[in-house]
Amino acid sequence: MLDGVELVLASAVRLSVPLVFAALGEWVAERAGALNISVEGMMLGGAFAAVTGASVTGSPGLGLLFGVAAGLLVAFVHACFSHRLTVNTYVVGLTLNVLVLGLTSFLATRSEPHQVGKQAIPVLSDIPLIGGALFDQRLPAYALVVLVPFAWWLVHRSRWGLEARAAGENPRSADVTGIDVNKRRRQAMLICGVLAGLGGAHLAVGEVGLFNQNMTAGRGYLVIAAVIFGGWTLRGTLAGCLVFGAADAMRLALPALGYQLNPQLLVAAPYLLALVAMTFFASGHRGPAALGVPFVRGVP
Repeated sequence: MLDGVELVLASAVRLSVPLVFAALGEWVAERAGALNISVEGMMLGGAFAAVTGASVTGSPGLGLLFGVAAGLLVAFVHACFSHRLTVNTYVVGLTLNVLVLGLTSFLATRSEPHQVGKQAIPVLSDIPLIGGALFDQRLPAYALVVLVPFAWWLVHRSRWGLEARAAGENPRSADVTGIDVNKRRRQAMLICGVLAGLGGAHLAVGEVGLFNQNMTAGRGYLVIAAVIFGGWTLRGTLAGCLVFGAADAMRLALPALGYQLNPQLLVAAPYLLALVAMTFFASGHRGPAALGVPFVRGVP
């Protein structure tokens, strides 16, 4: 029984890591008022670019940088359309998601496996039950030890974060004080692109080692749900990622443990859970007041 719990916990943490990378960026973006629907495209583009980059250079580490660049490119396009040209951000996000899905499916080719190595932390990885799950991970996962507190500091303790939160709560007042609202939103979107691209790259060259068509399979939408689940707080967002990662882990772990359940139900479980979470938590928490609301200077 203990081995089964360890297996589920290890799978949950492993599957949560790509979600956490992307969710950090989505949380920053939404606190600035930029609802980033294209996070799915950022993750998928990052996954494709990471495998392509690793195949070209022969280095999974460099592949991660290619993935970050792809996520940043999608974010740049979304930010320009939504916060320079004030095109409907929902339309732009969904269009980019479909575009990236089509491009990566068309360009996908068979490639040699490329995977970032694992590194167990001495002593800590030997802790019963949680040691292997938390301290025997692929190398990029350990970057979260720095990125999580940095994201909190950036949003809650830096001047940039104060201005970004003002842009998300009351852009009119922020504009009066001299804050460039759309610039802060674009910057927040670019941060999301970097982190979502890294999340997709980690999924591809960290966990799988290959690129498969539509391999993110809606994880970007789970990321958005995790931010809502967490009530737009960082700790709540992280908890949401772990919950959705655990639901996804059940799909892999339960059959391995000998439990025979409907496979279609197991595949749908994370998305059903996301739907339930959004139903209950979206109404119980208040997001940024101007989330998803375009800002045009001089227009009431």
